[in-house]
Amino acid sequence: MISSEIKKEYDEKGFLIVHNAIDSDLAAEVKNHVLWLGEKYPDIRPEAFHHHLLIHDPFIHHLLKSDRLLKIVEKIIGPNIALFGAHYIAKRPYDGKPVGWHQDGSYWPLEPMNVVSLWVAGTSSTVKNGCMRVIPGTQNKRLLKPSEMMQVDTEEYVLDLAIHPDQIDDSDAVDIEMEAGDVSVHNPFIIHGSNANLSDQWRMGLTLRYIPTTTYVNREHWECILLRGNAVDKIKNHYTGKPVYIDGEHMPFQGYEHYR
Repeated sequence: MISSEIKKEYDEKGFLIVHNAIDSDLAAEVKNHVLWLGEKYPDIRPEAFHHHLLIHDPFIHHLLKSDRLLKIVEKIIGPNIALFGAHYIAKRPYDGKPVGWHQDGSYWPLEPMNVVSLWVAGTSSTVKNGCMRVIPGTQNKRLLKPSEMMQVDTEEYVLDLAIHPDQIDDSDAVDIEMEAGDVSVHNPFIIHGSNANLSDQWRMGLTLRYIPTTTYVNREHWECILLRGNAVDKIKNHYTGKPVYIDGEHMPFQGYEHYR
């Protein structure tokens, strides 16, 4: 049962954790999917399995149908739901990259900035393996433009931009520790980041960015997925169709036969 208090907590804190949001079998498949993608794309780091690699993947479409995830999202943005973005930020043992302090919305061409992020844990996410950290209250700050942020080296960091340390006070930062199957929910304005993974354990997470169908993605040829409710005719988003599962091209998963 998804609590009716989710929206209140989200509005007050800018983030929350929902435990056991997906079952253990599905969480294990998230982990397997990261490993499978690593074999398919050996030249791409697992922090960089971006939207274009996932949008036509049958497993991602399967996961997105999770009624429990959609109920969480519906509490926050309403019943007409689309996926705007998907991105694995998976950190390998010993050399997983950090993520500098940032606000997600700074990167996104959304009109208006009505969006919510779910971070789905495929493994445990702890202080030791570089879990997400948030600065409570910063969801009430203005959204910084990319031009107001500093460039950082992507050989060392996941993202190419970060908020300058002089612009923030991270003394109240909160570590978002989770177990496999848990989900964190966060506001596009809240300042967050994560440390490097220097432990001997993977930290695997799938970020899913949901918008109401009244939000326009102002980026040419960008593909979304309509998940629940109805599209809006005057909002010219491009919705991709159901992918077809191909042996050898896609990872087998429980229910893959429905995509043949």
